[in-house]
Amino acid sequence: MPRLPRFDSSLEGFRRQLANVDALPQLCVLGVVSGLLTGALMVGFRLLLELGAFTFMPDGDPEAFEGLSPLLRAALPLAAVTIIGVFLWRQPPAARKLGVGHVIERLTYHQGRFPLRNWLNQWWVGVVSVIGGLSAGREGPAIHLGAAAASGLGQHLRLPHNSLRVLVACGTAAGISASFNTPIAGVIFAMEVVMMEYTIAGFMPVILASTMGALVAMLVYGSEPAFQVPSVSLGSLTHLPWIVVTALFIGLLAGLFIHVSRSGHRVDHWPVWLRLGAVGLATAVVAWWYPEVQGIGYDSLAASLSGELAVDVLLALVVAKLLLTAITVASGIPIGIIGPVLVVGAAAGALAGLAGAWLSPHLTAEPGFYAMLGMAAMMGAVLQAPLAALMALLELTHNPQIILPGMLAVVISGLTSRQLCRCDGFFISVTRNGLHPLQQPLMQALSRVSVPAVMERSLVRTPRMVTHDQARALLEAKPVWVLIMRSTDDKPTLALKAADLARALMNEQIVEQAKGEGGLIDLLEIPGQRLEMAPIHLQATLSEAFERLNDQAVDALYVEHGHRPKHKRISGIITRDAIERYYRLNASPPA
Repeated sequence: MPRLPRFDSSLEGFRRQLANVDALPQLCVLGVVSGLLTGALMVGFRLLLELGAFTFMPDGDPEAFEGLSPLLRAALPLAAVTIIGVFLWRQPPAARKLGVGHVIERLTYHQGRFPLRNWLNQWWVGVVSVIGGLSAGREGPAIHLGAAAASGLGQHLRLPHNSLRVLVACGTAAGISASFNTPIAGVIFAMEVVMMEYTIAGFMPVILASTMGALVAMLVYGSEPAFQVPSVSLGSLTHLPWIVVTALFIGLLAGLFIHVSRSGHRVDHWPVWLRLGAVGLATAVVAWWYPEVQGIGYDSLAASLSGELAVDVLLALVVAKLLLTAITVASGIPIGIIGPVLVVGAAAGALAGLAGAWLSPHLTAEPGFYAMLGMAAMMGAVLQAPLAALMALLELTHNPQIILPGMLAVVISGLTSRQLCRCDGFFISVTRNGLHPLQQPLMQALSRVSVPAVMERSLVRTPRMVTHDQARALLEAKPVWVLIMRSTDDKPTLALKAADLARALMNEQIVEQAKGEGGLIDLLEIPGQRLEMAPIHLQATLSEAFERLNDQAVDALYVEHGHRPKHKRISGIITRDAIERYYRLNASPPA
């Protein structure tokens, strides 16, 4: 009776299992743990916001800028940019990268590994920007804190890099889920905006992480939806033309927002104090009369949905909050933009609803209905993430009647922003040869697997010169490769096919010709295929291996295991042919 394979419950066995593309149970375990960790961090971040608000805001409400005196609320953004300028701009430029854009950059170019300094900066910058009255959201900091913490867990356990990618998505989803109480939107946002792919192995752990993050937030803040909105519906198909007009208008606003926020090159030559001072002064001037533009603006969003805001306040939110948020981003201040984008979209939708009612009352629905559509349309157009926007709309409003017109609005606004305004998604700002690396099918497929899943482990190491008996002893273990270690580090390590060595040892003439002084055989002289190699670490993905093969112009890599230089050992060999064979058999789509 055949014996069942032994189950390896050690951490080393867990790492080996994660290296494969089908390590779904192990990834699900990581999803649960990272979701609980991120949920706890999000509760901590929200408590920090509340603690900061408790010191000077009415009733300790981080959104209650309207209750402050005009002088105090105008002074807050000036104080905020001063603190950020003094404590953040004294650090290197790399340490000033925060938020969702930083998460995507680290996932794309650094295998999901995050610097600790940036993570620590995100805590206080996120609190200062929101409590300090800048037009900023808490979702960007939440995503960064969650993704970096989940990735840090994987780094601490020295997990392979393909699992770090999934952990980043888990932290992202749990951060969104815990911030908004929107677990489905968190999953779709992570896959659509950050990972830019949909796979079963990616979805399941991310779903678990998002669920755990929402559960932790519910235990502390309850299960109520983020906004209490009236129950509204499309009512009549005659409203569809005005929905299209509204979506076109919001798509143009989204294009304006992206173009202004990406105009930082126009002010890069300004001194730092002038850039930050201009942001603080502009926010202070607007906040003197319209404090609704400050902070995240969720109270104004709720008022827009219920139709409680005056027209002048709606105009201030659409024009001033949009421009203030975009100018803050362009000046280099790392803020969250998702919350302000939702507020601007809701206000724009409410304005469009009021305008439609004035033009033709029987062709439009209530302004709150258009505010809901505007919220989703603006989010979808700015992020170019239509599914995430629709799921956020459904979970934030708990109104399934809004989905059909919401789909129309999101698509129209997204097309308007992309085609008329020539805007990609807000966070897709780093390109390589015109195509974002996460969108390249080859690199995306190879990034799902780490080198231990493909490398050849059957090898022996030997010096260049060996005796005839030593050469035969090398073949006793029936290796596939013989690694020829060089005398100095500046000479590349070479790999010889063991079959070539065995064939040479059977030819006495070749052996005699290859023998040098002292009866030694020079392994560099016998006929056979020898591959020049470069090192790569055990945690690397196949995409990293593929890039290293190209960068080093070699045909194979030897995989090093261990972290201390003097204690590293070679675990295997991975060749270009092995990577290509894996892609053809496992990753390429069927014909």
